[in-house]
Amino acid sequence: MNTSEIRIGFVPIARPTFDLDLARELTAQVYAALLDDGYAVTGSQDLVMDAEAIETRIAELAAADVDMVLVLQSTFADSTMVAQLARTLDGKPLLLWALPEAQVGGRLRINSFCGINLAAHGLRRAGLNYDYIYAPPTEAAARAKLRSFAVAARVKSRLAGARIGRLGANPDGFDTCLVNHAALKSQLGVEVAQYELAPFFQRARQADPAQVAAVAEGLSSTLAGYSEMEPEATLGTVGAYVALEELARQESLSGMAVRCWPEFFTDLGCSACGAMSLLSDALTPCSCEADVNGTITQLVLGWISGQPAFGSDLVAVDTAADEATLWHCGLAPLSMCDPDAQPQATIHSNRAKPLLLQFPLKPGRVTIARLSEATGELRLVIGGGEMLKAPPAFTGTSGIIRFDSGAAAVMDAILREGLEHHISLTYGDHGAVLEALARMLALPVLRL
Repeated sequence: MNTSEIRIGFVPIARPTFDLDLARELTAQVYAALLDDGYAVTGSQDLVMDAEAIETRIAELAAADVDMVLVLQSTFADSTMVAQLARTLDGKPLLLWALPEAQVGGRLRINSFCGINLAAHGLRRAGLNYDYIYAPPTEAAARAKLRSFAVAARVKSRLAGARIGRLGANPDGFDTCLVNHAALKSQLGVEVAQYELAPFFQRARQADPAQVAAVAEGLSSTLAGYSEMEPEATLGTVGAYVALEELARQESLSGMAVRCWPEFFTDLGCSACGAMSLLSDALTPCSCEADVNGTITQLVLGWISGQPAFGSDLVAVDTAADEATLWHCGLAPLSMCDPDAQPQATIHSNRAKPLLLQFPLKPGRVTIARLSEATGELRLVIGGGEMLKAPPAFTGTSGIIRFDSGAAAVMDAILREGLEHHISLTYGDHGAVLEALARMLALPVLRL
């Protein structure tokens, strides 16, 4: 995520009985660090020291609709201003920053740490959420923690306005793909919009021929074996992609959860996989089997990483080699293809209909996650690992992963916790952001 998208409200608080010259100097350093790191900052460097000043700053931040609030404890102050800020801007993630000072004898000039201690106690007693930094503004680890918190705050803001399109319903026996409308709306702010398959199939059949032809031409030059696919069924998948993209755009949908079988094969005469792959690659994530929670997980991962995410099955675990196999029929984003491999057009392994994309996943660091409801409450499953360079394990899309915590431990956690069979991944190391987001949303975390 680009930091310029993140709106930070800046509130440096102080008390005039402390060293205001030093406070202003340190405040200027923190403010400059925010601008250097590219954030959109609301609020000046002026020290906030009384009730009138905090009310003015609160009004400014509310009007700007910031993603988070950074309270800099420029000097000691009691918890009154922080409590007022937190209560008034309820729901905005709050980060407290205290500044160390040199211990060289003489006066305690800013007493910043004691200030956030008071603030933290007051917020905790009031049941209000927060996090903290205690470091000089030049410390790289502090700025990294701020970035993780800020990215998570921006994701939280975006989730509050997200709409997921649910096309059809989860197949019988796939309770892993059930949707809890009320919990998603109340805890995440996500709305789920329901659409039925039959009207969508009609829409796909009537997709603009010029758009269908343009997409088909691009695929024919990208996918080996495209010309060998059954033409009518292949164009059916392309038409489904055009219709899904149009539906998402017209209905302001952030992602789609699609019932991909059996009706796509039996009624539309083609596979949904290729269509979902193309949409996910364009950062509108799609999950098969109408898995709304899977789509939300991919959406979050995509926003954090700025790259597509992929919802896969864990289909094999080799504890001796400490490796596991992630696979799905052929709906992974094409940008995840190993650059040394040639992506191919193929048919569904069970239904024998095109269009699916076949390739091995590229090697590299990955983050895995799942918005899970296995216990009856929402929680966030977080893990990581290294995708290895490997030939395809099966037809479709596959990758061999070495989990950070080991294949045996991940397998044991998934089966003993009864987790869902879909797990999402994106490239990069984003565990710290996911942890921060879980705290903001009051979601319990399960580490894989």
